[in-house]
Amino acid sequence: MKLEDLKKIREKHQKDMILRDGDARVRVVVGMGTSGIAAGARETLRAFLEEIEKRTIEDVIVTQAGERGLSSHEPIVTVFEKSKPNIVYGNVTADVARKIVAEHIVNGSPLSDFVLEVSE
Repeated sequence: MKLEDLKKIREKHQKDMILRDGDARVRVVVGMGTSGIAAGARETLRAFLEEIEKRTIEDVIVTQAGERGLSSHEPIVTVFEKSKPNIVYGNVTADVARKIVAEHIVNGSPLSDFVLEVSE
């Protein structure tokens, strides 16, 4: 590997860390417990990070959590928005994650077909 390649890799990982840490308008939490990972949560998490980066959205944090006890609905994703109810999504594949970014995070319209719970 060339030094230039290593710098590109470092820059990408630094952007990923910015998306995972800090304070923002929206926080997306992907359940990464054993059943979530078995159901494809890694791909779901990757899809959120890639879609947010592709759209150059800077006020969204993507992070992970453990089990929620809803293994039949994994991967589970919770979207926290300031001053809005929290939305818990179930069966969030990579494609659904991209739709959540486009419809919910960008346009403010939750995907009702995948909502498991709405809470304050």
